[in-house]
Parts: sequence; structure tokens; C-alpha cells
Amino acid sequence: MDTSFTTRPEIKGTFGVVASTHWIASAVGMSILERGGNAFDAAVATGFTLQIVEPHLNGPGGEVPIILWPAGAPAPTVLCGQGTVPAAATVEAYGTLGLQLVPGTGLLPAVVPGAFDAWMLLLRDHGTMDIETVLEPAIFYAEQGFPLVRRAVQAIHAVEDFFRREWPTSAAVWLPHDKRPKPDALFTTPQIGATYRRLCAEAKAASGDRVAQIDAARAAFYQGFVAEAIEGFYRRNELMDTSGRKHRGLLTGADMAGWQASYEPTLSYDYHGTRVHKTGPWGQGPVLLQVLALLKGYDLGAMDPLGDDYVHLITECTKLAMADRDAFYGDPDVVSVPLETLLSDAYNRDRRALIGNDASLDLRPGDLPGAQAALAALLERAGCEIPVGPGMGEPTFIDLPEVEGDTVHFDIIDRWGNVVSATPSGGWLQSSPVVPELGFPLSTRAQMCWLDPRLPSCLVPGKRPRTTLSPTMVERDGAAWLALGTPGGDQQDQWTGTVLLRHLHHGLNLQAAIDAPLFNTRHGPASFYPRVRAPGELLIESRFPAETLERLAARGHRLKIEGPWALGRVCAAGRSDGMLRAGATPRFMQGYAVGR
Repeated sequence: MDTSFTTRPEIKGTFGVVASTHWIASAVGMSILERGGNAFDAAVATGFTLQIVEPHLNGPGGEVPIILWPAGAPAPTVLCGQGTVPAAATVEAYGTLGLQLVPGTGLLPAVVPGAFDAWMLLLRDHGTMDIETVLEPAIFYAEQGFPLVRRAVQAIHAVEDFFRREWPTSAAVWLPHDKRPKPDALFTTPQIGATYRRLCAEAKAASGDRVAQIDAARAAFYQGFVAEAIEGFYRRNELMDTSGRKHRGLLTGADMAGWQASYEPTLSYDYHGTRVHKTGPWGQGPVLLQVLALLKGYDLGAMDPLGDDYVHLITECTKLAMADRDAFYGDPDVVSVPLETLLSDAYNRDRRALIGNDASLDLRPGDLPGAQAALAALLERAGCEIPVGPGMGEPTFIDLPEVEGDTVHFDIIDRWGNVVSATPSGGWLQSSPVVPELGFPLSTRAQMCWLDPRLPSCLVPGKRPRTTLSPTMVERDGAAWLALGTPGGDQQDQWTGTVLLRHLHHGLNLQAAIDAPLFNTRHGPASFYPRVRAPGELLIESRFPAETLERLAARGHRLKIEGPWALGRVCAAGRSDGMLRAGATPRFMQGYAVGR
């Protein structure tokens, strides 16, 4: 693979690096480092800024999983900002409404918005700055304006008539003066700025130190005016969703008051001289670990990373791991997940024997208790409803107008050795109606819960949806070596994994590994409404050699050849040879890495 040219340099320095999916957010994160803040201060400011500048991909009412490794700590930690299913959201409640799937849009799929508490815990426990300082950039851009990227405008275009007809509170925010905004024109969201100003004011009014003020802001969000506004809006309104009917929401102030973000250990796996850290099976992160466990039996370094053998092998391993995800993963606080077996050498040796020379068109979870019942449920439920209206589910692959990406991501390392990787998402402007007193919509993450008790990711009150959000931390020689991730729903661990493998096995620097052409399978049921699957479908960028594409098709892969720079939005930051390094995708001309 020719790596003599990259779209931008791999950033190198010793002071600090920030890589994110939006250039403004990267600049904000770096500005916090320049002001003496640490990586965690910078992460909070970056996260809040991304809510403003990429509103079609995340928002104040969304969620975030974070992997953090404080300097000097023996291991990284997961900070879970994934809110839970409301108390009233039961399989029976949805059944009485005649639904077979949780809708992808509207009020019904809302869960507790988890991002705010996660950012506040990160700031309180690991940061050094106060809430006003880290919220200042987000408030500035909300009130003074930011260039609305073309893909956000495309998202608004897809739902503008629907907003006018069904969700007037969203129309008031995203169609100012009843007009669709223009790409790259200055855009403001002043009500969000006002909400954050009020949170800062209530925090400042609290007696005590920085910690007390942060806790006061948390209380204002989950027990105060924010929760009150959400409960009132969800109680008063019946609004259209993808079922084609109007429904009330189930989320209440009590649901919000009863939830907090939480810390937990990472799940990790040793691979090729590194230890790869992910979230637990309430997210899809263990999929990457399972793929690595399967790949341990092959010499990837001897393969051409642009060849059909390489693409075929990774794709078939991914299909097996994703089938296990769908059959066995769920919130481990509620269901038992056989992770020890799924990552064991014996299990993966048996699974490896299923990989042949041709593409499999079957859904093949492992032969473990509950697998056959889960498989029957998946095949019965996947794609069983026809969605009504636009804005459905996750916008990664929506057709006409094209909207790519559903999430944001960033990685930060500071001069002291603190490292953070985060994948914020949810609260997309196009999938949930705006709460007018607050200026933002809520997460629709409950759509990732099945309405079938045969599946471990079945809807249960108080349960975390089995999210796709999947930051990655890689350890080498007992220290943080690499942080990386990408938006992309079910594709996240596929794109991240390919970049990691190229970096590990083929010696590509971070930017070269990110720039190289990507691919992914959509073989299994999608995590987002209406949960369809495309057996054997392989999306692949057209920059792969023609011979590779021909051979993959001959193996039975159902190729969908995408544009040359169409797949993935990977960002990465690492430490090696006494330097900090970073890279960010050039795809969609938004992401940027900065540092010095």
C-alpha cells in the first residue's frame, strides 16, 4: 500500500493533541489545553461544543460512553453516560399500541438523556475547571452562530415538511423564518445557549466549591427545570413517529431523577502485543474484541491490506462476532452475557472453522444456550415493520437526500499523559421533537431494544439499550498507547478495527491508516429501526483495486461499491517514541486533528 501521500499530516507534538469529527470542536479542545486545562477539561468542552456544531449527529439530550485513562492510573475506566429505559416502557405497553418494534422517531423511543451527567462527572472527578469555563465555547457558538455543515442541512431537508406538519417545535428551531438553512451559512440555536446559561447560573448560585457547583448543575438538569420541562412536554403532547401514528412519550421526571452516570471497568483482550479496552456488552464494543480473538489464528501482516483475502477474512470474522452480539449482548446489570466463553480460545477456534473461501449468507451465532431462540426472534422481527415518514432511526445510510454519519467522536491526550476517548450521540435534530423550553430534542436510543423476551437486548424498564457507541483505548507496555473511534452505528467497530489492524500489522501511521480505503458489512439486523438486514452485503470504497472487487464478488459478497471517500469518520490519538500523535478522517471534510 502506497502511504507516501496522506490527505493531511499525522500530527505530532509533546504538549497535547485533539482529534475530533469537527474542526471547531478540535480547536475548542486545544484551546482548553492551552489555558492549562487537562485532557478531561478539554473533553467536556469538546463534547458540549459538538452538541452545537453537529446537531444532526448528537445533542444535549443524547448520551455518551467515555473511556478515560488518568495519568498514573493502573488501567483505563469506562464512564457510562447511556441513559436507561423509562419505568413505563414495557413490552406489554408497546404491545397494547399494536407495535412490533420500538419506533425510530418521536416520543416513544426516548430514554434518560445521559450525556450531561457523564460530562459533569468527568469534570468533577478528573477535571480542574469550573462548569462556566467548559460551557463557554458551546454557549458562544449557540448564541453567536456557527457554520451549519452541509450534511446537517441535508438532514433538515429530509424532514422539513414533516416538521412543519407534525413537529412545530422542531420547525421553530431548525427552519428559522420558515426557511431551510443554507449550507455553511451562520446558524444559531439561542435557546440551547439560554438553557446552558441557566444551568451555569444555578450552579454558581450554589454555595460551596467547584465540586458543589457541578453537583448543583447535575441536580438542575435531572431534578430541576430541565427534567420538569421534559416531563411536561412528554405528558402534554401526542406526536407522530415512524409507526404512522401519534403517541405520547413515556419518559418522566422520576426516570431522570433516579438515574446517574456511572463508572465501571473496561472489558479487554490481549492482541498482537497490545491490550484493547472496550465498554461492556451494554454496548457493541466487545464485537471488536471477538473479531480480534478470531483473527489471532491468522498472519494478517503477511496479507495485502487491499487484497480480497484480507477483506474477506475480516468481513467473515465480523459476521460471526456481530451474530453473537445480536444473540447474546445486553445490559449485564439485567441479563447474563457469556463473555468469558465468547472471548475464549476454544470458542474462537471452533468459530474460526466456520470461515470458508466464500461469503456466508447465513446468520450464525455461536452454539450456546439461548442461541436458537434468539436467532428465531431475530429472523422474525428484523424489518417486520414498514416505517412511515422521514427521519427514521439512525441517519448513517438514509437515502435522498443523502445523510451520512449518526454520531461524533473525539480523542484527546494532554502533556501529563491523561487520555480520553468518547463517542457522543443521540438527541439528533431529525429523530425527536424539540422540547421548546430547552431548545433541544432527546435521544431515541430505546429503538435499539427488541420487543421480544427471547433476546437479551429486549426492552426492560431501567435497562440500558444495547447501544452501538464504541470508543476504543489500546494499552501497550502497561500504559495508554492509542485512543480511537468513529461514528457509524453498526459500522463503528468495523471501521475502527480496520484502522487499528493497519496500524498494528502494516506499520501505517495514524493518518495513513485512516486515509486508506474502508469497507463494512451490513449482513446482520441493523440496530436501528426498522432493524432490516442485507445478507452478504459488503459496502466498499471504490479506491480498492478492481481485481480485489472482482474477486470479492466471485466469492459471493454482494458488493455495494461506494464513493472513493464514503465510509468511516475515524479519529485517533496516540503516544509513541516520546511524542503525541493524532489523525482524523478527511471524509466529509469536517474532522480535524490538532496539536503541538
